[in-house]
Amino acid sequence: MNRPRASVDPQLRVPPTEGEIGRLFAGWREELATCRKFAPAARNYAAARLAADVGLRINEIRMLDLDDVRWELGGFGKLNVRHGKGSRRKGPKPRLVPLINGADRNLRWFIEDVWGQFDDDHDRPGAPLFPSERKCQDGSCSRATADVFRQSLAQAVGRHLPAWSGRLTPHVLRHYCASQLYQAGMTLFAIQEPLGHSWTGTTARYVHVHATHVEDAWVAGQQRAADRWKGLAK
Repeated sequence: MNRPRASVDPQLRVPPTEGEIGRLFAGWREELATCRKFAPAARNYAAARLAADVGLRINEIRMLDLDDVRWELGGFGKLNVRHGKGSRRKGPKPRLVPLINGADRNLRWFIEDVWGQFDDDHDRPGAPLFPSERKCQDGSCSRATADVFRQSLAQAVGRHLPAWSGRLTPHVLRHYCASQLYQAGMTLFAIQEPLGHSWTGTTARYVHVHATHVEDAWVAGQQRAADRWKGLAK
């Protein structure tokens, strides 16, 4: 049901566990206090956290403007993702992504404490949410590139989660986000919206469970069946 057509089999990308991702970001966060260039390091950390928290693609993150953060929408604020990936090469597919799962705290910290170290004009139209250190001809900041975010994540993984070196990419963080939201109780239809999928069949391939999630669900199902038969067994 709701299965997308594809010419190749999808690659299985099982993400790290919650504990492993926690160690990665904890080590990365502690490193910010002593790093040589705080602002770029904090920017890269915030972008990676956004991918892990709400599942944005790396190119969607880099194309966000500062005024795409809409704090007045919903209970946590929302991101106006104007450059979402369209299905079957149909062009950009915009969507609103709620800042759930701690993404609101991460972005508030970055905007209030870090962003001003790149640019002092918060009201400038088109100001990138994640700026580069490089300046445009008018003195404003350009956008950080996707390669910058990929390389910074790879380096952080090498330092703080070496068992995942070469395997933990920004796309795997999308799989991690989907899996965490599912285990937190969200349905596939709800997860489909922040990830920007056209089909729930695609979203289902992003959900991976660890530990005893399947066994626990089976035990719960058996208990429900036993409860239904209690009255008939007397």
